[in-house]
Amino acid sequence: MVKEKVTSERNAENMAKTWQKVAGITTALAATSLAGILAGTAAVYHVGMKSYAKGRQKSRQRSIAENSAEDNAWYLMQQPREWQITSRDGLRLRASFLNNDQQVHNRVAIVAHGLGHSREQMVPYARMFEAQGYSVLMPDARAHGESEGNTIGYGWLDRHDYQQWIQKVIELRGNDVQIVLMGISMGAATVLATAGEDLPANVKAVIADSGYASIYSEARFRLHHKYHVPARPTMNLANQYSRLDAGYRLKDGNIAEQVRHTQLPIFFIQGAQDQTVPIENLDILYQAAGGPKQKYRHPDAQHVMTRAADPDRYDQKVAAFLTPYVH
Repeated sequence: MVKEKVTSERNAENMAKTWQKVAGITTALAATSLAGILAGTAAVYHVGMKSYAKGRQKSRQRSIAENSAEDNAWYLMQQPREWQITSRDGLRLRASFLNNDQQVHNRVAIVAHGLGHSREQMVPYARMFEAQGYSVLMPDARAHGESEGNTIGYGWLDRHDYQQWIQKVIELRGNDVQIVLMGISMGAATVLATAGEDLPANVKAVIADSGYASIYSEARFRLHHKYHVPARPTMNLANQYSRLDAGYRLKDGNIAEQVRHTQLPIFFIQGAQDQTVPIENLDILYQAAGGPKQKYRHPDAQHVMTRAADPDRYDQKVAAFLTPYVH
């Protein structure tokens, strides 16, 4: 009986030790798994949110290479002037200003490029506006081109930068200047987010080509389709990384909500074959807009390729939309 009791106690002790080991292994595995998830999320966040000099130089070269030789030659012939501002968080941001000596009215289009590009991506659009009688301001977004910063704003941080560019235009061109905001992809999100802020009456209209309605939703879409990474828990963790690193949560970047806050006329454009920004974003943004609005969905165009698909029609539609609002 005593022997059985001792054996039982030893078995219980051994069982307790076994479960302690199991618990320890499980904890270690859980920690390893969590560490892996955190490391993977950090890597994905870094790829998606960070930009450095070497990569920016390649992006600028890509922007120039994507243009026609004729467009690039036209740009250089304009003798671009360098403008600078200092952002609210201390970054030196740079832009090219193209003065239209032939313009009759005091008009300026501020154009915003897409992710992983630079101001040179907007040369064809600058040429379009120049032909319509505008001078053009072409900023490099923060963490892009020759502007400072390493954290990409995806339009959300940039909206305050563009408020400053607007004030710079008014300061240098006078109180009677009429301003149009135009952007493609991330640049479209930028000008739409800017439109939702308190803007001077000088800003007359917005042209948004291939913009997304939500930074979080767009990031989730790209994560799944480009990197084939499960959205959970990566996006929730990335949302918190962004709060700590960039000062805002990805979910804060609700571009559609910004659009609801403005009565500015907005022209929404997107190609129906867009594989980068889901085409439903066009309707989401259009429905959110409470002011004068139009939309143009090209049936065959891919991401930011609507103008390339039919330049004449694109330019005519932009000019026709702006005519009632810019004089």
